[in-house]
Amino acid sequence: MRTIARTLTLAALLLTLAATPLRAADNNPVVKMDTSLGSVLLVLDAKAAPVTVANFLAYVDKGNYNGTIFHRVINGFMIQGGGFDQTLLQRPSLPPIKLETSGGLENRRGTLAMARTSDPNSATSQFFINLVDNAFLNPSPGNPGYAVFGKVLRGMEVVDAIAKVKTGSRGGMKDVPVTPVVITGMSRYQAQ
Repeated sequence: MRTIARTLTLAALLLTLAATPLRAADNNPVVKMDTSLGSVLLVLDAKAAPVTVANFLAYVDKGNYNGTIFHRVINGFMIQGGGFDQTLLQRPSLPPIKLETSGGLENRRGTLAMARTSDPNSATSQFFINLVDNAFLNPSPGNPGYAVFGKVLRGMEVVDAIAKVKTGSRGGMKDVPVTPVVITGMSRYQAQ
């Protein structure tokens, strides 16, 4: 009986450790994203996705995301932004980065991932936040996947509000919010 109890205790401990969430207290960079619908804190995982986090922070530090919009909003899937202004003019970008999907992070509700074209190594500034678990975006045989590099630390209610805005077609794109959802500012965040 003791052996079973010890085994169950050990199993519970291992499950707890495996499910330990990414936290700002682990010295992971945190970014505050202010939008026209509210603020979101994003914690980045530089250990699992160092190149992707460095790329994202380069855009944050340059102020490149300020004034961009969420140009693709699909409720029940994800919200995508970081590449276009309110007139759907694409912002200049840095060179594309190499896809990082070997860090063990999965496309789950509230995670932050890089958008890309069909070329796995084409991510630049655009990112998305998963609204649900999107396992089909994870790497698998024949599917390079999409690089997850962080998650929503606080403000998922804002993300959900963005997901519910009315969308339509504009500028040759589908799923564009009728009333723009603007990223009014994005900066590194220090807890006070």
